Amino acid sequence: MSKKKIKINNLTLGGNKIYIQSMLNVPASDVKGNIKQAKRLEKAGCEIIRTAVPTIEDARLIPALKEAVNIPVVADIHFDYRIALKCAEMGVDKIRINPGNIGGEDRVKAVADICRAKNIPIRIGVNSGSVEKDILAKYGRPTALALCESAERHIALLRKYDFDDIVLSVKSSDVRLMIDSYRMIHEKYPYPLHLGVTEAGTTRMGIIKSSVGIGSLLCDGIGDTIRVSLTADPVEEVYAAKDILKATGKGTGVEIVSCPTCGRTQIDLISLAKKVEECTRDINKNIKIAVMGCVVNGPGEASNADIGIAGGKGVGVIFKKGVIIKNNVKEENLLPELLREIKRL
Repeated sequence: MSKKKIKINNLTLGGNKIYIQSMLNVPASDVKGNIKQAKRLEKAGCEIIRTAVPTIEDARLIPALKEAVNIPVVADIHFDYRIALKCAEMGVDKIRINPGNIGGEDRVKAVADICRAKNIPIRIGVNSGSVEKDILAKYGRPTALALCESAERHIALLRKYDFDDIVLSVKSSDVRLMIDSYRMIHEKYPYPLHLGVTEAGTTRMGIIKSSVGIGSLLCDGIGDTIRVSLTADPVEEVYAAKDILKATGKGTGVEIVSCPTCGRTQIDLISLAKKVEECTRDINKNIKIAVMGCVVNGPGEASNADIGIAGGKGVGVIFKKGVIIKNNVKEENLLPELLREIKRL
């Protein structure tokens, strides 16, 4: 089944690139606060930004964000279809709705009509907590079949009103259910998929659950845009998403490999590895950096790294592609020497 391509401003979902997105968590009424956070997200590598728009008055946030950042802005809307209409008028790049909770079919038609006229795609956002009561009664609980049937109902409603620029999500906080639901909907429809584990949790567990869920699907070739949902600063979502993409071979940028340490380690490798990660987080070069604890796990085992460190007794070496280029570097100088060599790559 060929993938349908959907334009979101200057981006195209359904191609080879997988886009990172996050959601603002500043109250919609605080326009300045949202702009400040949006700029931080864009700088961190966010490529699509979403904001909740709970009232019609809050739609004023849309043009303010579009003026502040150079990435597409998505409006997240529930219950009141008039908010969707206002956001469309304000120039939003994409709308996320659950067609089943914005009222009668005439209201769905009104949203579909204005989005079609303005070339604004709609994401149908289904999750295990939003499945309709009759579908839940049919399956007994949220299942992959239940989530997909709910999504199909909303797809049919938009298609009824001649709207087909659709992006789909079938999220759950249950990782196994999330994976099964996306695999099922992927087989049935050509629409681009927005991947995510909803309500994934705090930073530690949220990243683990998102890595398993999103990562599994990406390895299957499923997914076009991802959001790592964390109870944390949204910037952490962006960094986590970048790491998941790199781990699955779908991303670009710095990849760090480091050994788990053992009794042979004679430098503070744990702190050093963390500092290397922090200092290279925003480097756009596609390079692999190794941070290794000793000569056993040093240049030889990490010979495929573009640049690396291997520790000794209070000292270390800098190596490129397994070849030592600097020997007996004092422990306190390893990080600055490494960063200096990275700049030369």
